[in-house]
Amino acid sequence: MNTENNYLEINRNSWNNRTETHLQSEFYDLEGFLNGKSSLNDIELNLLGNLQGKSVLHLQCHFGQDTISISKLGAKATGVDLSDKAIESAKKLAIDTESNANFICCDIYDLPNHLDQQFDIVFTSYGTIGWLPDLDKWANVVSQFLKPNGQFIFVEFHPVVWMFDDNFETVGYRYFNSGAIVETENGTYADRNAEITQSYVTWNHGLSEVVNSLIKNGLEINSLDEFDYSPYNCFNKTIEFEPKKYRIEHLDNKIPMVYSITATKKI
Repeated sequence: MNTENNYLEINRNSWNNRTETHLQSEFYDLEGFLNGKSSLNDIELNLLGNLQGKSVLHLQCHFGQDTISISKLGAKATGVDLSDKAIESAKKLAIDTESNANFICCDIYDLPNHLDQQFDIVFTSYGTIGWLPDLDKWANVVSQFLKPNGQFIFVEFHPVVWMFDDNFETVGYRYFNSGAIVETENGTYADRNAEITQSYVTWNHGLSEVVNSLIKNGLEINSLDEFDYSPYNCFNKTIEFEPKKYRIEHLDNKIPMVYSITATKKI
């Protein structure tokens, strides 16, 4: 089996394998979420703004916490993810939280075959595009599902982060897209001691590749911001220097860890 050509099957299995562990992890704090806690961070909340009455398409939504949090802010939210186990969990979570969020299980490249609607906002965040080989196809999907003058809101881990080894001691990967990266891990970012093992296929995407793919597909860039911290404690050797703000301890504020883009679909 050619690993790169079968990346969808490999990655679907990878996320299916993680889902139950993630649901039970402190990282995702399902108990707090079920008790009314939002899963959204300040970075994306500031960009999303007032969602009352808006329609929002959330790409690569995992088991739907952010999608449901968006719906609780007054939006009509639809979440999409490759993992059938994650989407099953998302649908159950929507019922448990009395959310009107909808969920679709498919590869986002195939979404036009599953959904015929345009949205006020398309949103995706944190650890999403690295699972996709072709950003031109990704940006085309984003553009296709946006209404004229609709807004794309994107928050992602900075490509500089993915250059390092797991302990941020050496540069082990190229900044630019050099093809598929095939790896196997024990545990998962949400619980490093979990007794699970999964293989996966990812791609690195530099900022210029991201920005140019959006421009090519009819999106006008409104903002691009970089942040010297992560709102998630999902890396090794971190320190929490302020509540919900994490840095690699020995690198301090020297590297960017997250970036955000807002863009508008041209008429």
